[in-house]
Amino acid sequence: MSTWTPLESNPDVLTKYIHKLGVSPAWSVTDVMGLDEDMLAFIPCPVKAFILLFPCSEVYEKHRAEEHERIKDVKEQHPEDLFYMRQFTHNACGTVALIHSVANNKEVDVTGGVLKKFLEKTAALSPEERGNALEHDTEFTADHQALAQEGQTNAEEHESVIHHFIALVNKEGTLYELDGRKSFPIKHGKTTEETFVNDAAKVCKEFMARDPTEVRFTVLALTAAQD
Repeated sequence: MSTWTPLESNPDVLTKYIHKLGVSPAWSVTDVMGLDEDMLAFIPCPVKAFILLFPCSEVYEKHRAEEHERIKDVKEQHPEDLFYMRQFTHNACGTVALIHSVANNKEVDVTGGVLKKFLEKTAALSPEERGNALEHDTEFTADHQALAQEGQTNAEEHESVIHHFIALVNKEGTLYELDGRKSFPIKHGKTTEETFVNDAAKVCKEFMARDPTEVRFTVLALTAAQD
């Protein structure tokens, strides 16, 4: 398993990254300054995904294991075009979360570049095969590494990173948690375009409530770019 330099939760760097990958400049990554309804109203619309960054604490690992046991034998149905991939590259979770955010929103134009090529060549692959494809994609690796150096701190010092990015998206009226460290997508109930922001915020609050002594949570959103 290869190791990448971790991305920071810096919206300017992540916006530059998705544009370098081929996402239209009409879209950007922005900070979510708070999860209360009045703060959520400040997020530029439309909002296509939430991206949650949190520590891989014992609480998270315990919940992940319990969740896996609860769901593994359930034959859940997912949309055929739900793009889900596993993460097999250390510190690639930021890139995987961005791929999940963009690939599951057809309104977000990908006009070319390494992301379009990756999505085309992995369209018919399994989540595991997609994870392996990312690990061996030299162009994607180069783009990730270049942008990972542009954070506000020295990313090289954090190669043993304990933080993890996941994506929350609305796919055909279901709120999905897409976490490359999990074996399958996680459903969080029904949602709509109008309620997605509040519904995604509720899921983020559930992560925080499970680990009440932890304060190192960051929430970002994939939104329309501001003028």
